[in-house]
Amino acid sequence: MDFQFTKQQEEFRQEVRNFLEAEIGEGKFETRCDGWVQGFSKEFTLKLANKGWIGLTWPKEYGGQGRSQVDRFILTEEILRYGAPAALHWSADRQIGGAILRYGTEEQKRELLPKILKGEACIGLGMSEPEAGSDLASLATKAVDCGDHYVIDGQKMWTSCGNYMNYIYMVARTDADLPKHRAISEFVFTVDLPGITIIPTKDINGSDAWCEVFFDSVQVPKDCLIGEKNRGFYQIINQLDYERAGLERLMGNYPLFDAIIRFVKETKKDGKPLSQNVLIRHRLAELQVRFEIGRLLTYRVALVIDEGRAPNIEAALAKAYSTSFEQHLASTAMDILGLYGQLLPGSKLAPASGMVPHSYLASKGYSLQAGTSEILRNVIAVRGLGLPTQ
Repeated sequence: MDFQFTKQQEEFRQEVRNFLEAEIGEGKFETRCDGWVQGFSKEFTLKLANKGWIGLTWPKEYGGQGRSQVDRFILTEEILRYGAPAALHWSADRQIGGAILRYGTEEQKRELLPKILKGEACIGLGMSEPEAGSDLASLATKAVDCGDHYVIDGQKMWTSCGNYMNYIYMVARTDADLPKHRAISEFVFTVDLPGITIIPTKDINGSDAWCEVFFDSVQVPKDCLIGEKNRGFYQIINQLDYERAGLERLMGNYPLFDAIIRFVKETKKDGKPLSQNVLIRHRLAELQVRFEIGRLLTYRVALVIDEGRAPNIEAALAKAYSTSFEQHLASTAMDILGLYGQLLPGSKLAPASGMVPHSYLASKGYSLQAGTSEILRNVIAVRGLGLPTQ
């Protein structure tokens, strides 16, 4: 099998690298872990928009470039490699725009897609609730049909980009009498509507990238409904493949991986370079092998999408594997650096720019976000291997 990229794809990769290196060289951003979800830079997002690098795969008739998913994964890979601050447009580009293209009305496409393409729409993800995380169908937030509008009451937790969003994508129960999977609908609307309260949630690293969002009798126009009423759960299943399958699940902490390799090359212990330590060399070699496997699994998702198939099983495989790699990377980095690895950014003695504590603490949640590893293994077992559900 030929794993090589085309000449045009390699040229595109180099174009992206040149742009990112110039941005770093001018001090426009600093390389960091989880920049795709915690790095907020309006300037960076607008620059990508001006280059046409948001909505890269969308049809040209809606302002996209109509390029392949492999091209988009190349762009994503380089953004993650440099730890660029891409959070403001990430979710809108990755999944919400696609959901609108697939299920939205023509009016919704004409209104929302240009705003995403221009970097003007920062869309938060309102899925999880206090009692509905992995089991999304158990959500309690209600949207009551009141004729020309819905009235929404409820709460969302861990809303990505909540502190910066001007739109929110959210799901709510729209029928109290139907089975829970058949009574959910999707909505996208602005967050300046009366009755919406946004409260930042500090995570273990002190980040406020996520928020709680409360809805108190919020009147949402009917035209904010995405797709069919009560069909939202089935629409989400398709959307989650895109949320789970990206290289961000493998490379969110790639800047740390790169920093650890540099640290080992440049550091001596007892007069000998750490790079000559056999145990450390083996640990780094193992990480590299694991990374390359994860990269192939992820690019496989892109190929499946380009073939016109839903990457349900492939996305579950890629995400479950990549999450494990990210957690293993954090543990390995802490083992190699020892006590110094616990030093936070700002300390003069902190190796790897102090990225290790962030990665280590954040990694505990990677196997929960976008579907727990246990649920993903169930998807692989039932839909991939055909094993019985009971």
